[in-house]
Amino acid sequence: MALVLSVLSTAAHSAAVSGQGTWETTLQGRDLDGNLETFEAYFDSALNVTWLADANYAQTVGYDLDGLMTWSAANAWAAGLNINGYTGWRLPTVTDVGNDGCQFSYAGGTDCGRNVNPATGELAHMFYVTLGNKTFCDPAISTTSQCFGPQEGWESMNTGPFASLPASANSAMIFWTATEYAALNGYAWEFQFHAAEQRFDLKGTFFDAWAVQSGDVGVSAVPAPAAAWLLATGLLGLTTRIRRRKAA
Repeated sequence: MALVLSVLSTAAHSAAVSGQGTWETTLQGRDLDGNLETFEAYFDSALNVTWLADANYAQTVGYDLDGLMTWSAANAWAAGLNINGYTGWRLPTVTDVGNDGCQFSYAGGTDCGRNVNPATGELAHMFYVTLGNKTFCDPAISTTSQCFGPQEGWESMNTGPFASLPASANSAMIFWTATEYAALNGYAWEFQFHAAEQRFDLKGTFFDAWAVQSGDVGVSAVPAPAAAWLLATGLLGLTTRIRRRKAA
């Protein structure tokens, strides 16, 4: 049975850093509750997926006390989401190339470790590209087996328009993905936002769950209050000028 959740996430937003990452151009607000006052989701045009605006929605709406779930429970929660009629949610995915396992590296270029190739996972792309965040390990001087750093700006995190994401590397948050780890039964891929690390873990471990949906979901963005005010002001000025011309 689908779990019907119609409550809008009210979790506070952390720091959105303008000019960092691609989020200001690739994320488009989507309305899911019909009030057109806030965005409950964001369409990611680079990945062609729609992310819930609240990265810890399960906790915010009271589904789970802390939002931490096993892999199976997290997948079931996402699949059962029904937000004002919007269904079809899932966990983010990783491209597991098969039984080669975790090719761990601190320098990047693989699917596992830090500074991973963003194309290998939707959460990795979100962290490194969309939000433009960094890990402690500087890819220019780190090696496959050794981490050297720090990179400038690694401690603070850009959360973009999303709620419930950690605002610093000191705030641990690990997200499950929907992808099983092919090289070892009983394991699945996860992404650690505080460590900026993509790796695998036991399915029975309790981690966070961020719901996403393939494609563009929801009602398109409406002008922000400031933009709407400017538009109204411009129309008022235009009307005033037209009236003055008629009077002349």
